[in-house]
Amino acid sequence: MAFIDYVLQPPSYGWKKENGELAIPTHSQILREFFNRLNIFKDIRNWLPLMSWVKVLAMLPFLGLFIFKFFTWPLLAVAFVYSMIIMGTHGTIWHHRYCTHRAYKFKNGFWRFITKNLTISMIPEEIYVISHHVHHAKSDQPGDPYNAKAGFLYCFLADVNHQPIAKDLSESDYNRVTLLMKHTGVEANTYSQYLHWGSYVNPGAALRGWILNWSFWYLTFYLIGGHALACCMFGAAGFWAVGVRTFNYEGHGKGKNVQVKGVDFNTNDNSINQVWPGIVAGEWHNNHHLYPKSARSGFKPYQVDLAWYYIKFLHLIGGVITYKDSKTDFLKRYHLPHLQKYE
Repeated sequence: MAFIDYVLQPPSYGWKKENGELAIPTHSQILREFFNRLNIFKDIRNWLPLMSWVKVLAMLPFLGLFIFKFFTWPLLAVAFVYSMIIMGTHGTIWHHRYCTHRAYKFKNGFWRFITKNLTISMIPEEIYVISHHVHHAKSDQPGDPYNAKAGFLYCFLADVNHQPIAKDLSESDYNRVTLLMKHTGVEANTYSQYLHWGSYVNPGAALRGWILNWSFWYLTFYLIGGHALACCMFGAAGFWAVGVRTFNYEGHGKGKNVQVKGVDFNTNDNSINQVWPGIVAGEWHNNHHLYPKSARSGFKPYQVDLAWYYIKFLHLIGGVITYKDSKTDFLKRYHLPHLQKYE
């Protein structure tokens, strides 16, 4: 088996049936798997996905305070911008284009640190990065950790059920995980620590980073606008963290091929370009699947790409030293031939 086939921990219901077709679990199977994998009393190695969801649940008091105590329409507008645009764009900049695809390179650790902490921390890099490599290798096929063909809940709870790395990797295979993660700056476990904790990221480092990031941003927002603004922003971050878990289901046509000729040029899977995720987060998903290592995925004039604008800005001021831009190749190989066909 190839490394990509076993680097993730398989769910109890498996990736595929004996005949090779996608195994589509029932909702009860998915929920049972979800709660089993959050149980650190059963297995301490479940700590990372549990921490990810504790972050989400910890936002509920902030959201409640904002709605029932501090609510104003201007603050709602601020929450909308922060959750939909700032958090979404940062996810594309950091988790997607840098941590996973290395579409650009920072000058040094300072710019990497600044970019990593531009927003309230919600998603563990490890859970996103390793599983996303598998997603691209097996997009819409059995083994894709958030395969839209298996339904909404399969995708929504994938960060717990399908995305964590396997807990029994050999030392050489764990070193391959290290190669996929080292550039992110995430503090790693040794192999013996990995066998105990079941993760690449060291739990002490993860907890420390969480506390420092949240403390900094709460204090910053408090100094700007008091508890009202701080609760507004933290509630918005929690809202985004739930919403982002729905993206791949929508971004792959809810499991159906709904691609549009002249808009979606990658036909190897069901990924589609959607206007809203594209504009607010630079997530032109079909373009991204066509050129996964490109620091820009908004190739057409109307395809606003805020993530690309940030990367390009850092390049202009020296924070980013190299990047990959596939726009010229896209226009030459796909867009212009399509236009010529209909002239």
